[in-house]
Amino acid sequence: MRLFLVFAILFGFYSEVYGKGSLDIDMKLKALNKPALKTIKSEDGDIIDCIDIYKQHAFDHPALRNHKIQMKPRVEFGAMKTTIPNNGSDEQITSQIWSKSGDCPTGTIPVRRVSREDIRRVSSPSRFGKKPPRKYSFLDNALQHKGNFNITAERVNRPRPMFISEAVLIALGYNYLGAQSDINVWNPPRVQASDYSSSQIWLLGGLSDTFESIEAGWAVNPSVFGDSRTRLFTYWTKDGYDQTGCFNLLCSGFVQTSTKFALGGAIEPVSTPSQKQYYFTASMSLDTGNGDWWLVYANHVVGYWPGSLFSYLKHSATAVHWGGEVHSPNVRKKQHTRTSMGSGQWASYLWAQASYHTNIRIKDNSLQIKYPEYLSEYADEYNCYSTKLHRRTYKSEPHFYFGGPGQNSRCP
Repeated sequence: MRLFLVFAILFGFYSEVYGKGSLDIDMKLKALNKPALKTIKSEDGDIIDCIDIYKQHAFDHPALRNHKIQMKPRVEFGAMKTTIPNNGSDEQITSQIWSKSGDCPTGTIPVRRVSREDIRRVSSPSRFGKKPPRKYSFLDNALQHKGNFNITAERVNRPRPMFISEAVLIALGYNYLGAQSDINVWNPPRVQASDYSSSQIWLLGGLSDTFESIEAGWAVNPSVFGDSRTRLFTYWTKDGYDQTGCFNLLCSGFVQTSTKFALGGAIEPVSTPSQKQYYFTASMSLDTGNGDWWLVYANHVVGYWPGSLFSYLKHSATAVHWGGEVHSPNVRKKQHTRTSMGSGQWASYLWAQASYHTNIRIKDNSLQIKYPEYLSEYADEYNCYSTKLHRRTYKSEPHFYFGGPGQNSRCP
């Protein structure tokens, strides 16, 4: 019996280190970590590889095998009036921690190197960097009514998704060609190792169970990055997070053109309560000529999602969300996750306490940049994470505050 147990332990160890699991990880690492023309060791521990822009991950996608890279957008979101909540003393973040240690040469893009430990943290290498599948049931009704649809809590998420809790501001339309906001940057406290917490913009299209989405903002995601730093991120999917899409460049799809920003790279500084607030402007705009969606961070073009990835979104988006998301196996349970959203404070605490989106804008078929005419607030768990669309005066533009502590006396 002892010999059997020893053999079983050794066999399990061998299978893990040298068996199929290890081979799957090796294959994943080879696909993700392209040969570097230059390597930068960041002071925060990240390794940034400068890889040939024409040999980046995007072109591994079957739909992009013959894709001709676009180096700059033919369309931009455009300028907007600045209406920061504290009359302009907030400061925009324009760089990342890794850039203090060097820069990538022209003709390359900066890519955060993935480690074996990163992939080991997930249940399967094939799910690394992916969200769990979900539905947006209101999208079907929005398409049917061509955007003229009254949002209620029951209609937004029915049935509610497992493992995800959102606090968002929602605009429904029929032909959104772009969206933008200034996203307040925080480091939410108590993000659990199996959870993530984000502040972002979503552009959505398609049907409820196979919706298409492009997303951008910041996130704390220990399961992907192995720490609790606030990091820049993007996401895309064509089938409701089922099989397609991923965070950043952890699968093929997003085409990066920037040498300045590394997707998944840490952001610094972050906001602190009752002190200076930091933010960055994020915008996504559709090139109606070819269906590409261009992403801009802090007035700097990062890259684009090619229209060939999508069916609905290559024409327009049906819905825009601004706000935050917490993913955890312990949302909507009696022992709720302690992972916070935003700053970790309630939306009602307002500026310099709660996380915000301001300068909220959309672009539609009129090609005008405008504040959305109809907006609805929604929180999956209002006792855990809250929302507040707030005006300082009746003449001032609203600012959207959101977030919360997660587990508390009202959210046990």
